[in-house]
Amino acid sequence: MSGSTHQARLEQLRKSRLTDSSRLNGPQVAVIDIGSNSVRLVVYEALTRSLAPVFNEKVMCGLGREVRSTGLLAADAVERALAALRRLHALCKVMKVGRTFVIATAACRDADNGPEFIAKAERIVRTPIEILSGSREAKLSALGVISGVHKPDGIVGDLGGGSLELIDVRGRRVRRGETLPLGGLALADISRKSVKRAERIVRQELAAVPALKAGRGRDFYAVGGTWRSLARLHIALKGYPLRVRPGNPIPANEALAFARRIKRLAPRGAMPQMDVVAMARRPLLAYAALVLEHVIRVAKPKRIVISTFGVREGLLFSQLPAKEQARDGLLAAAQDLNVLRSRSPRHAEELIAWTDSFMKAVRLRETPEQKRLRHAACLLADIGWRAHPDYRGEQSLNLIANGNFSDIDHEGRVFLALAVFYRYAGSGDDEELAPSLRDLASPALLERAKVIGAALRIAHLVSAAQANVLSGTHFRTRGRKVVMVFEHRVADLAGERVANRFKQLARLVGRSSAIDKL
Repeated sequence: MSGSTHQARLEQLRKSRLTDSSRLNGPQVAVIDIGSNSVRLVVYEALTRSLAPVFNEKVMCGLGREVRSTGLLAADAVERALAALRRLHALCKVMKVGRTFVIATAACRDADNGPEFIAKAERIVRTPIEILSGSREAKLSALGVISGVHKPDGIVGDLGGGSLELIDVRGRRVRRGETLPLGGLALADISRKSVKRAERIVRQELAAVPALKAGRGRDFYAVGGTWRSLARLHIALKGYPLRVRPGNPIPANEALAFARRIKRLAPRGAMPQMDVVAMARRPLLAYAALVLEHVIRVAKPKRIVISTFGVREGLLFSQLPAKEQARDGLLAAAQDLNVLRSRSPRHAEELIAWTDSFMKAVRLRETPEQKRLRHAACLLADIGWRAHPDYRGEQSLNLIANGNFSDIDHEGRVFLALAVFYRYAGSGDDEELAPSLRDLASPALLERAKVIGAALRIAHLVSAAQANVLSGTHFRTRGRKVVMVFEHRVADLAGERVANRFKQLARLVGRSSAIDKL
C-alpha cells in the first residue's frame, strides 16, 4: 500500500470512528450460517480486511441429524431453526446491520424438504439464502483460510455436521474442491452411532480421495466448530498458556496420537478436561477425531493448523476488492487498532520508517517476517496508554497476546506482546512477565523483542507520541558507535534521559552511543 493511499485510509478511519453505525470503515455486516448442526449469526464491525466480530450467537438445531437415513430435515429441528432465525433477524435489526448474508450448507442442499425449509426461512430473514454447493463451500473455506493464515500452503478440510469439504490452497491460489458425506451428524446417522462402523465408512471414503495425497509434508488446515472443540481440549490438556487457537500448529504425529485418544475415550465419557467443550459438541468429538486420524494417515501432513476462519470469513473476503484482499491481515488489524487506541495514529506510522532507519544504521539483519512483525509492533506501540501508567505494559501484553489478530502464529504473537511490553516496562523487568508466556519465547526472540521495545521506548520519550517529531531525527554510525542526530527544529528535545535510554538501546545491539545536534 502506498503512503498516500494509507494516509487516506487513516483519515477515513478517523472520520468514521465516532459514528453510531460503526467505528471503522462503514456499516456493520452480518453472516447467518444455517449449518447441519447449528444456526449461527456473526456480526462484524465492518466489511474490511481485518474482520472484527462484535456479536456471535449460535443455536444448536441439528438440522442434519437424520438427513442421511430419512432424506429429511427433522420436524423438531426445523421448528427450532426457524425460531432461531426469527431472533437472529431481530438482532440484526436492533444492531442496525447494513447488510446480511445468509447461507445454508449440506443439510439444506441434501434434504428432500430442504427447499420448503429455505422458503420459510427466507420469509423470516427477508433476504435470499444462498444454498452452497459442495465445491462452493470448499472454495469459501479456502478463502477463509487465506484471509486468516499468512501464506498458507496445504489442504483445507472443513468439517461440518453434514459433510467434509477438502480443497488444496497455496498462497492465494485455490484448486477445485470436493465434498464427502463425513460430517459428524451424518456419520452418527448412517453408522447408527457406532464409532467402529463410522470408522469403516471414513476409511473407505478417504482412501478414494487422490487430492489428499498432495498434502504430504504440507499443512492441513482444520476448519469447523467440532475441530475447534478438539483444539480447545488439546490446549486444556497440555496446559498451554495461550488459549487463542489460531496460529499454534500441532505436529502431525502429536495430532494423530491425540485423535486416537479422543476416539477411544470420548464415547465412554472418560476424557479429562471435557468441560471445556460445549455439551452439544461432545457427542460428535469421536467422529471428528476419527476423520482427523484418517486424514493424517492418508495425507501425511507436516502439521495440523486449526483455523478459526472458515466459510463465513471466506464469504466476506470474497466481497472485498482485489486490492483490499491483497493487504496483510496482521498489519490491517494493527492499523485499525492503532487508529482506535493510539494517541496519534500518524506517529505510529512514522515509527515504522524511524525503526527502519535504526535497523539499517546498526546493520541488524531481519528476515521479511521479522520486519513485518516489527512494523506491526510499531502500530501497536501506543495502544495501552489509557491504562494506569504502572500497568500499561501488562495491559498491552495481555491485549496483544490474546487479541483478535489473523495472519500470525503464536511465536509472532509472543514477540509482538513482549516488544510492546518492553516499550512500557523497560528491558530489565522480566520478572513482571508471566513465566508461562516468557517460556514460550526462545532466547533469540526474547533479545529481539527487547531491542525493538527499547527502540520504541526511546522514540516515545523523544516525541511524546506526537506526529512530525521523529522525522527530525536520524541515525549514523562512527565505527562501533551509533549516533542519534537531532535536527535544529527538535534539538531541544535531546536531554539526559534521552541519552541514557539511547545508551541502553545501543548496548543491546553491541554498540556504544552518542547524541549529536545540528
